[in-house]
Amino acid sequence: MRTHHLWMMALAGIIAIATPAHAKTSEYNLVIERQPVNITGKSIEKVTVNGGIPAPTLRFKAGDEAVIHVTNKMDQDSSIHWHGLILPGAMDGVPTFNGFPGIRPGETFTYRFPLRQTGTYWYHAHSGGQEQDGLYGSLIVDPAGKDPIRTDRDYVVVLSDFTEEESSDVMGNLKMSSDYYANARLTVGDFFKDVGKRGFGKAWKDAKDWGDMRMMRTDLADVTGYTFLVNGKSPDQNWTGIFKPGERVRLRFINASAMSFFDVRIPGLKLNVVQSDGQNVEPLKVDEFRFAPAETYDVIVTPQEDKAYTVVAEPIDRSGFALGTLAPREGMKGDTPEQRPRALLTMGDMGMEGMDDMVMTPEDMISGWKKAGTPPGQKMLDYSDLRYAGVQKDTRQPERTIDVRLGGNMERYIWTINGKKFSEAEPIQLKYGERVRLSFTNETMMAHPMHLHGMFVQLENGQPAEKLPNKHTVIIEPGKSYSVLVTADAAGEWAFHCHLLYHMMSGMMTKVVVAKLDPSDISPAQPQPESNGDTHAHY
Repeated sequence: MRTHHLWMMALAGIIAIATPAHAKTSEYNLVIERQPVNITGKSIEKVTVNGGIPAPTLRFKAGDEAVIHVTNKMDQDSSIHWHGLILPGAMDGVPTFNGFPGIRPGETFTYRFPLRQTGTYWYHAHSGGQEQDGLYGSLIVDPAGKDPIRTDRDYVVVLSDFTEEESSDVMGNLKMSSDYYANARLTVGDFFKDVGKRGFGKAWKDAKDWGDMRMMRTDLADVTGYTFLVNGKSPDQNWTGIFKPGERVRLRFINASAMSFFDVRIPGLKLNVVQSDGQNVEPLKVDEFRFAPAETYDVIVTPQEDKAYTVVAEPIDRSGFALGTLAPREGMKGDTPEQRPRALLTMGDMGMEGMDDMVMTPEDMISGWKKAGTPPGQKMLDYSDLRYAGVQKDTRQPERTIDVRLGGNMERYIWTINGKKFSEAEPIQLKYGERVRLSFTNETMMAHPMHLHGMFVQLENGQPAEKLPNKHTVIIEPGKSYSVLVTADAAGEWAFHCHLLYHMMSGMMTKVVVAKLDPSDISPAQPQPESNGDTHAHY
């Protein structure tokens, strides 16, 4: 008890020290409650913040002190996590971590923390399935001075997946049967199409191999039947951003969905990527990008024609669209595109090493998960393309490597890290200032967007050490391995989990503990928190 008290006193001291006396206070009031909403033509009760879905956009300037009063009017505990923000552990918003109890029914909790970075971020519940039920919103931190990213218009574009079901019912359905929502299975007709393409022998063996593994090639998403939203609006409601031809328009894309990966494009416009997960990157022109729940990308577009352009976000299982419009005038709407063909998983997505009884062709080894249907000659963003716009301060080699194996049991709908559910796992212990490599191996057929609270990681994406991009959420593809570097420069207890909501709820989460040394033991040479590179970036 005394240890816990001292820990909380230390955290309070960190908050006080980190907030300069001259900082401007930016204050918001948020009220969480259950209310009827009508998004799909049917009034149903969902979780709202200040009466709406999504929650309000919160906007700050770097150097501000954020003071956010959150009142819980529901009959259950709630919470808010400030995704991607570097802040004291006690303010991170994960119940039971760092002494945070959650926000009890009828109570108000005040989050107070300094804004130490700039960029596009978001916030969401970290209590049960409340994020799916509507508790999510955007958070923007503008530079204190002139923004090095020059634009004429600035829009936040929050993408989400909406269901009329309660999140608890979705979780119950998945536990009852992991393929409960598998409504787009291969048919007999699909089999004979495969026979015509590859011959009966190959098609039959392929079908048998997948059957023996009790897996489906169409299993790209655990949950289907969503209505996909742009800033809380369905495709029919047509969210619209206004522009004048020739203007530079900044679009801050946030994937606030519970379970959906999106392929994002604007036909007729190049996307100039300038920021990833709130961190400035060297500008990169692409035609589209895929991003996971919790990731963000800022892009600049420059529409030249006096016409409507369609903002297209297509889930990877091709079960619908999130659609919006960029237009020179209100009331205009872009064309609805044709649905792209869905991809099918291959043995290349399955981590099939060592399965000698399977004879695989080169086609088998090509990832089906990555097939977005990008037209020939057009560019899909790849992690290897990203270069940090500043200069990384900590370019040390890691002192050790920590293996992170992502696994699961689909029949029981249990997801694990290193073979254990969150309730069974021992925390990962890091020393303050330690430089480590997290080496991910995905042993499952699903992609997992892995998120570490409290610290950015650097992708080992082939770029020079000083240019490795910062990320707070990293996609680990099916059957693949990937590594990131992290400097443990934030003391506290930090959640580390898959950001597919029902994977996290089913066990794919652990705790990372960074133990802060006595100040007298910390060398001045220890790495310090980084800026996002604003002073080095000019666009």
